[in-house]
Amino acid sequence: MSDTTAQTVRRLATTGLEPRPGEAQGAGAARPSGGESTPRSKESAMEAWIQWMLQPGTGAPKSTVWLRLMAGWVFFWEGAIKFVFANQGVGRFTKLGMPMPEMLAPAIAVLEIVGGVALIAGFLTRPFALLFIGEMIVAILSTKISMYLGTSPLALPPVPPQTGFWAVMHEWRSDIAQLACSLFLLLEGPGPWSVDAWRAAKRAARR
Repeated sequence: MSDTTAQTVRRLATTGLEPRPGEAQGAGAARPSGGESTPRSKESAMEAWIQWMLQPGTGAPKSTVWLRLMAGWVFFWEGAIKFVFANQGVGRFTKLGMPMPEMLAPAIAVLEIVGGVALIAGFLTRPFALLFIGEMIVAILSTKISMYLGTSPLALPPVPPQTGFWAVMHEWRSDIAQLACSLFLLLEGPGPWSVDAWRAAKRAARR
């Protein structure tokens, strides 16, 4: 091995790179060692994830439209009621100790109204479903743990069960249904009767 080649190999070893077989003499013959991921691979993974989020999916049947209608309808009216009744919007968020309730409550209301209409139409279904999954997890954790412990700042149900396990099982029925619908729409997509499927078919026809 010549002095130049030995110096190149030592330099590559100190930078975590190794020469390709038979190409140690070239300065551009370095590649990342097996334990490291390249920025290009990370970008490709992110692009693939974004593409998946924007695709309608092929696993959901036509009947998925009924799930979208149910979930979107509930989200839409839950958003609207936050503007109509202060105790369901800013007041509720304040009691729960949410940060900046004057801004957060209207923002969540707008998300529910816009996202509810989007779910009904099957438009950007997976991105909105992901947002709603996050919202429902926060809603369950912020209201049902304190109900189980009997320390909820919100008004308790008028009749038993009011606290404890059975109260939570009864009161979270809407939350868990919305969460399950959103999770299904994220994983399987909106189905063929949706704006997302129509847009995907239109793009495919152009190719």
